[in-house]
Amino acid sequence: MDLHQHPEPSGEESRTAARLADALTAQGYAVTRGVGGHGVVGVLTNGEGPRVYLRAELDALPIRERTGLPYAAQGPFMHACGHDLHVAAVLGAATLLAGALPHWRGTVVVVGQPAEETLTGARAMLEDGLYTRFGRPDAVLAQHTAPLLGGMVAHGFGQPVLAGSVQLDVTLHGRGGHAGAPHLTVDPVLAAAAVVLRLQGVVSRESAPAEQITVTVGRMHAGTHSGVVPDSATLGITVRALSQASLDRAVAAVERVVRAESAASGCPRDPDITVASRSPATLPDGEVTAVTREAHREVLGAERVVPWAPSMATEDFGLYGDAGQGIHGCAGVPLGYWMVGVVGPRQWAAAIGANVTERLASLPANHSPEFAPHLPIALPSATKAMTAAALTLLGHPSGSTPETVNRSRRPLPSSLHAPLDPG
Repeated sequence: MDLHQHPEPSGEESRTAARLADALTAQGYAVTRGVGGHGVVGVLTNGEGPRVYLRAELDALPIRERTGLPYAAQGPFMHACGHDLHVAAVLGAATLLAGALPHWRGTVVVVGQPAEETLTGARAMLEDGLYTRFGRPDAVLAQHTAPLLGGMVAHGFGQPVLAGSVQLDVTLHGRGGHAGAPHLTVDPVLAAAAVVLRLQGVVSRESAPAEQITVTVGRMHAGTHSGVVPDSATLGITVRALSQASLDRAVAAVERVVRAESAASGCPRDPDITVASRSPATLPDGEVTAVTREAHREVLGAERVVPWAPSMATEDFGLYGDAGQGIHGCAGVPLGYWMVGVVGPRQWAAAIGANVTERLASLPANHSPEFAPHLPIALPSATKAMTAAALTLLGHPSGSTPETVNRSRRPLPSSLHAPLDPG
């Protein structure tokens, strides 16, 4: 609740990082602060065995909260994507693992990552030597809140869980002047409006109907006065796709449209197009997914473990594996990633719809100012999910270290089988 009440935006997560670092230190982890910005790394070694990373994000979104919760954030920022729950769950898992040393061998590395919402934090930590300083992982695990019923987890198989994305900052250059003499100006607002309309054809006319691609203009700004034609207009554009080829083709089309509409409007110089961020699709490793799914079925119940269809949401977790191969040590690192449900019984009862899909769609989802995970169920289940996955991938108590995912299953600690409190 404290983390939820005190959210910090990307790049400014100093308080959140300090809370996580202090809590890990209290559990016996060797903690390093300031990795790739406000990143936190906690290491707990328990003999020879696999090295498993557990990652959670620290940052919040520039959204003013409207949940009405007694611990709601009061400022212009909000944990509207569940990152506070992710941190609490990874800390819970770290605490359980520290108290269950007889059940595993190896090294647990807890990563508190800054700046996920700007898709820059993973790269910053990796470029700051995450794998060279703290050891190359045998697997990296992460989870994310989703509009599923609390207590459920969802895994994807053989296809991305989340899309890749490219964020573009575009500036169109006009020639400003008096609104009463538009013929003496080059109006960048008109050029920007033409760009916005023309971009709709990138998906509807330049992509196959079966391809999953989105092009979104999420930001548009121009001018300071209604009587003045401004000198420039800026756009923030996000392109998302499930494959790298589709993403590259759509980004090229967006850039072509921007340049063409600028020329068609007679802009005095070419537009500025800057890649603000780039993130790969999140594609979990098949073998890691298989063993973590079975662990989740064991501790949560088979009925609470369901398939996940690809989502057009995006994040930078893929860089910890093959997608970050340009960064030292990332190639060949297997990733495990799943979604955790956060919808509580009362939220579900208040939902409107004739079926499960319609009812879930009526609930406040991620990035909504009313997004409010049901903590009595969501936090324990997320903690169990992360702990069980880590224990499954860590070494046997005997000290043997077979391949990370090709091993016989062993019983998980009985504490993980306690029933969830419906709250």
